[in-house]
Amino acid sequence: MGSATTICSDKTGTLTLNKMTVVEAHFIGTRLDPCDDVRAISSSSAALLIEGIAQNTTGTVFLPEDGGAADVTGSPTEKAILSWGLKIGMDFNDVRSKSSVLHVFPFNSEKKRGGVAVQSDTGVHIHWKGAAELVLSSCKSWLSLDGSVQPMGAQKRNEYKKSIEDMAKSSLRCVAFAYCQCDIEKIPKEDIADWKLPEEDLTLLGIVGIKDPCRPGVRSAVQLCKNAGVKVRMVTGDNIETAKAIALECGILDANGVISEPFVIEGKAFREMSEIARGEIADKITVMGRSSPNDKLLLVQALKRKGHVVAVTGDGTNDAPALHEADIGLAMGMSGTEVAKESSDIIILDDDFTSVVKVVRWGRSVYANIQKFIQFQLTVNVAALVINVIAAVSSGDVPLNAVELLWVNLIMDTLGALALATEPPTDNLMKRQPVGRREPLVTNIMWRNLFVQAIYQIAILLIFNFSGKKILRLQNESPDNAEKMKNTFIFNTFVFCQIFNEFNARKPEERNVFKGVTKNHLFMGIVCVTTVFQILIVEFLGKFFKIVRLNWSLWLVSVAIGVVSWPLAYLGKFIPVPVRPLQAYFKPCWKSSRRDEEEGRQG
Repeated sequence: MGSATTICSDKTGTLTLNKMTVVEAHFIGTRLDPCDDVRAISSSSAALLIEGIAQNTTGTVFLPEDGGAADVTGSPTEKAILSWGLKIGMDFNDVRSKSSVLHVFPFNSEKKRGGVAVQSDTGVHIHWKGAAELVLSSCKSWLSLDGSVQPMGAQKRNEYKKSIEDMAKSSLRCVAFAYCQCDIEKIPKEDIADWKLPEEDLTLLGIVGIKDPCRPGVRSAVQLCKNAGVKVRMVTGDNIETAKAIALECGILDANGVISEPFVIEGKAFREMSEIARGEIADKITVMGRSSPNDKLLLVQALKRKGHVVAVTGDGTNDAPALHEADIGLAMGMSGTEVAKESSDIIILDDDFTSVVKVVRWGRSVYANIQKFIQFQLTVNVAALVINVIAAVSSGDVPLNAVELLWVNLIMDTLGALALATEPPTDNLMKRQPVGRREPLVTNIMWRNLFVQAIYQIAILLIFNFSGKKILRLQNESPDNAEKMKNTFIFNTFVFCQIFNEFNARKPEERNVFKGVTKNHLFMGIVCVTTVFQILIVEFLGKFFKIVRLNWSLWLVSVAIGVVSWPLAYLGKFIPVPVRPLQAYFKPCWKSSRRDEEEGRQG
């Protein structure tokens, strides 16, 4: 997740609170003010509307016997509509008891609508509810003030379209209600489950605007992603105008920027493009409205082909293919289905976009901590290997014996990993660009830091290995004791070089390696424990390690040599490094050697 270059996020529940309320309503050709004032609507029109609300729903209304507030269940959209229905006088249980459901067409993410056929004393009604502009396009008439059906002329259709656009620009989700009558003879007697409900020649009952406010803190979270080089894209099934309004509110779109295709696009337009055309505009897309789950999948595939590391949020069963296809699938823990969670890599427990940003932050922290440990580990390995090899070749003896190297390995592997891998995330992590898909794990900056420290340790310790007796003034000691004291001093100095270099490894790119060090209690504890054990080893476990005790002056010299690694690391960070990765310089050699091998096999 730390390498993600783009996040394709849902709107509802992730960028918004998913707490919906009907705040605007248009019925009988006019706007209701307030939105629950239906006194101007005829009783027959209100009855039709309430029948559609009560029967064409997946939610329920429970009325307590003690007369308390009604308990409304269902999806946030359903709850908002049912709550509004109660305000306009709907008796949920009474309405449902007066008519029977013949057939249900569940809400379809492709058609953006759901329908139901109900039979009552007045006949058979087909009720539809869904995306306002799509339902409106299927309407050939509308219900007037007196309850009569009027033909949907061009002027009236434009009035409704204007109402939808105005509500969408106010970041409202627009839902339309429509119905049509059906002759009972046209209803199949058998195989009613396969009956396709009539969805044309509908009569528009009305349109409601549902408000779903943005989550607090989401704007700053989006800005944090932008600063970190991560592009946030909104992929939603809502009206394109609603999507744009929310995107502007969240900071995904810039009010001073371009708010038109291809930056803002409908799912259908993207879907109908060729694969090449989709690839050309995928980078530019910031908001996709009226999208289906398949549109999200196509966008993910196009972005991956462009080299992006793609993170996708999703909650529905239909989101599973996109979640599975993405490099990082993020399922919603509260509203997500089990299928979505199974297809994802990470589950966001609170469904909040700010938590997605925390995942990015911690992902980068884990990646950075791994790099810190690798830099530290390679420095120890390179220095120990070169010192022992050169000493063995030149004199036949090694200054660091097997037991000493085991202790060094313990410092390097176990304690070093614990100290460096537990560094908490810092603000600087969200100020750098994401790591590319093909970027090397060991960067040029790490190579520079490694070589500076390793060359220093190798040079200083080899000098002591070959001239240590003279430099340390051990001529008065017996040859055997002088050799042991020299090797003990080299071992002690080598360990202290690693202890002090552990601080340098905390901040590979920053000059101030002590920033925040006291806040990491585990790191400080491990450094203290390592130092105490080193003192115990030299002073009390000499027989086991085949070393001797050192006097206070040699201890001071060992520590002083180790301390030099701090200013050396500071100065080393002024050395410029090339942008091109070090490994890239060796690629031509690898390619030519492979080519020679292949030609030799063919010959």
